[in-house]
Amino acid sequence: MGNGELSLALGGGGARGAYQVGVLRHIASRRPDLQVPLLTGVSAGAINAAHLANHQGNFRAKVEDLVALWSELTVEQVFRVDQWSLLRALFGWALQLSVLGGRRSVPQMRGLVDTTPLREYLGAALTCCEGVLAGVEHNLAEGRLRAVALTTTSYETGRTVTWCQGRDVTLWERPQRTSVLASLGLEHVLASSALPLFFPAEEIGGRWYGDGGVRLHSPLAPSIHLGATHVLAVSTRYGRTVAEAEVPSTNGYPPPAQVAGVLLNSVFLDLLDQDAMQLERTNELLRCCDGRGPAYLRPIDLLVLRPSMDLGKLARELEPSLPSFFRFLTRRLGTRRARSNDLVSLVMFQPDYLQRLIRLGEQDARARGGELDAFLDRAEAAAASAG
Repeated sequence: MGNGELSLALGGGGARGAYQVGVLRHIASRRPDLQVPLLTGVSAGAINAAHLANHQGNFRAKVEDLVALWSELTVEQVFRVDQWSLLRALFGWALQLSVLGGRRSVPQMRGLVDTTPLREYLGAALTCCEGVLAGVEHNLAEGRLRAVALTTTSYETGRTVTWCQGRDVTLWERPQRTSVLASLGLEHVLASSALPLFFPAEEIGGRWYGDGGVRLHSPLAPSIHLGATHVLAVSTRYGRTVAEAEVPSTNGYPPPAQVAGVLLNSVFLDLLDQDAMQLERTNELLRCCDGRGPAYLRPIDLLVLRPSMDLGKLARELEPSLPSFFRFLTRRLGTRRARSNDLVSLVMFQPDYLQRLIRLGEQDARARGGELDAFLDRAEAAAASAG
């Protein structure tokens, strides 16, 4: 384990993952050969982390291919949105929830949508060899990567399971959290990004796993457990001001879409802020100890980047471009009654929305360029001194 290792921690957010790609694109334009030995991802961030770990080019080439992957993505390439597929899913759920649901002849529903297109799209984009991310092993052998970790949730045990592949990985065990060494494949990526109930769970080793953000109370933990001394975390959660937080998102009784948006934000996005605050407090305590703190604790240099605007409001603005029948169904949930459409922002895999997110990510990273450069300079200096 090195004494000066940079980790990139990529969180969840469904379609909002395109924002992370914009941030990375700006970083790559300034540091095309940046070395990131540790990569961790959950949910949409797992897709981005897996791509970076699997690609065999330099940092700029990795990111530009990731930009291409997201820029032209459509809802149809993620899940089936034709009228027949959506009606069949609705009928299946209605049948399962009816008095007939317990009969063996009634098929078990595994998700609100069919994500077969996403499996095919990612399988081709990640150039999987029989489902395995072969490029990860190559990058490990070449020394370009030390470890990558993708986080899932076990639907059978309720535990958070982080799948790790790398060199000198020390596994960890915590209450409701565990880690497993694995040869990462397409199933790990799909499981980590399987939005609960909306996307079907993924089978790994005979057990079923879903989105890793469901119970990941410490989003920065995988990076720290892998030995990072510098963590760059990219959130897809807009940090509202106190004044903005006081303004109601809806008038009157909240529609189902508003309730679902609040729940999904609390599951996937809110915990990073608490984890970052706790990490900074630990850093303060260690500074007060002046090197006399416990040996198992070390200061972590953390930088969190996040959107400068509400991505839910942007999704509401561009929502009319969604496929017509899918848009019709989401509006039945009250999506147009909310000023910030967080629910739709998670599943709005539309080129216009995704490209706006990529541009916003670039702009936000550029606006914090001085802070970002100083952080990366510290990380590179620590790596050089350790080497």
